[in-house]
Amino acid sequence: MPDILISPAALQQRLQQPGLVVIDASVELAAARFDGDYRVASGHAAWLAEHIPGSRHADLTRELADTSVSYSFALPSPAAAQAALARLGISGARQIVIYDRHEGFWAARLWWMLRSMGITASVLDGGLKAWRLAGLPLAQGQQAQGTAPCSQTTLTIQAGYWASREDVQAVLEGKAPGLLVCALGKGLFEGSAVSRYARRGHIPGSLNRPARELFDEQGRYLPPTALANALGSLLLEDDQPLILYCGGGISAAATALALTRLGRQSMSIYDGSLQEWAADPALPMTTVPLRIEASPLQK
Repeated sequence: MPDILISPAALQQRLQQPGLVVIDASVELAAARFDGDYRVASGHAAWLAEHIPGSRHADLTRELADTSVSYSFALPSPAAAQAALARLGISGARQIVIYDRHEGFWAARLWWMLRSMGITASVLDGGLKAWRLAGLPLAQGQQAQGTAPCSQTTLTIQAGYWASREDVQAVLEGKAPGLLVCALGKGLFEGSAVSRYARRGHIPGSLNRPARELFDEQGRYLPPTALANALGSLLLEDDQPLILYCGGGISAAATALALTRLGRQSMSIYDGSLQEWAADPALPMTTVPLRIEASPLQK
């Protein structure tokens, strides 16, 4: 399959091509000062100050989220998504490229969302940082852009891309096959770091594969061999379906993108992740790492 990632140079060459839609999916998520400190805001203001020419900003906090549920960034209904995507000009796009101004997690989240609706997109490898480092031009302010009409084809959420709390519980109770993978950093996984969520730790039985370790120092995804080493043989070779989660289904999307690049199938993202799970005291959590996981490929 074609590579999911696109380089800044390749995107710059295509900026004037008809049918290209470039989307900035940035969100501002503040560092936690104490447990339960969850502060999130749209990245629209930062986009206005600096963005790739011709790009549009996607609001993952409201327009492309179901705000009626208890956790942030919930998957929107197909109808709401269709209207929001039409405003972004995606309905008539020939090529869609997504980027963000941070570590690439937000771009991966929108990429996975679109993928689950049958829409193909690419992600700018290294995001806005890589664009700047390449010395490419930037724009400011709101450009006049038309709004594409909604497509006549009704969007649907395809099966197999998203997991619910009940799906996770079924795996924990041995009622369904699956391997739980937490994409948060080691400190959050083991409960030693301040957490944005209601309780520290992780869902019992989870493996820890920090999503940040899938990127190099410039914020680009690691080459395939190094990516495989970071993810480990169990995630790539075990035939059990994977359920990826993090705090809000964002870092998990970067892991999903990395796994997809390596050809892994049969995986879903737990949309509520720890924002939903940790908030319910009846659901189990632990700070004890799983000791029976397979060794990474390099060992």
